[in-house]
Amino acid sequence: MKMPHRAHNVIVDLIALGRHHFTSSEFRSALGISEAAVRQALSRLAAKGEIASPARGFYVIVPPGYRRLGCLPADQFIPLLMEHWGARYYVGLLSAAQFHGAAHHRPQEFQVVMERNRPAIICGSVRVTFVARRNLDAVQVERFNNPRGTVLVSTVEATAIDLVGYMHRAGGIDRVAGVLSELGEDIDPERLVEASNSASILWAQRLGYLLEHVGAGDRTVLLKDHVRRRARNYTKLLPGANAADAPRSQDWRLFVNASVEADA
Repeated sequence: MKMPHRAHNVIVDLIALGRHHFTSSEFRSALGISEAAVRQALSRLAAKGEIASPARGFYVIVPPGYRRLGCLPADQFIPLLMEHWGARYYVGLLSAAQFHGAAHHRPQEFQVVMERNRPAIICGSVRVTFVARRNLDAVQVERFNNPRGTVLVSTVEATAIDLVGYMHRAGGIDRVAGVLSELGEDIDPERLVEASNSASILWAQRLGYLLEHVGAGDRTVLLKDHVRRRARNYTKLLPGANAADAPRSQDWRLFVNASVEADA
């Protein structure tokens, strides 16, 4: 049997077993060939669009419906890759907001939160970026189904916290405010306080102000009490910007050093 046909049969067999990914070492074991021959076989399959490699030594099988994308969608291969790496993760920031219905702020990249940063992944036209986060285990997550299994996504409350904490990774304060205006009605006040415990109190101060600003103040009553108990100092609404002569929000112990126009 010719090598291209044998290599293709390995892919067919994996699909029949419900597998959508494999490693180069698994592929070599299945064919019993040299590393050089493996590289050639994988290169041929990739050239046909049958497989793609989001990370070194890790391959995903690309169904015909995704060939134009040049890869599986990120939410379908990230859980598989995280399992391969043995890494904890969750989908966060703008990508998580999209899972929760913030459809008007479609991100250009798929954002994944991990314990440490990693270089971005580019697989076909799919781009995945990584954000390092402390207290990863304390962040509330939920599972969303996809055609390849499930993916971990921060809850709407945890997403709101992270958006404020990583405003520079979420398009700036105006875009964050726009996303919060879409998420606000789905935020549970008690769970919001719980989510804030995984992060700096400064994030809660900024988030509370922004939620009030976009008309979701009814979701912040418990968070306001939380801030009053824990916030010792005033902080800036916009980190790094000048706060001289900025008005103060006593409720949130905040220097309001930026004017906010929520992106529609």
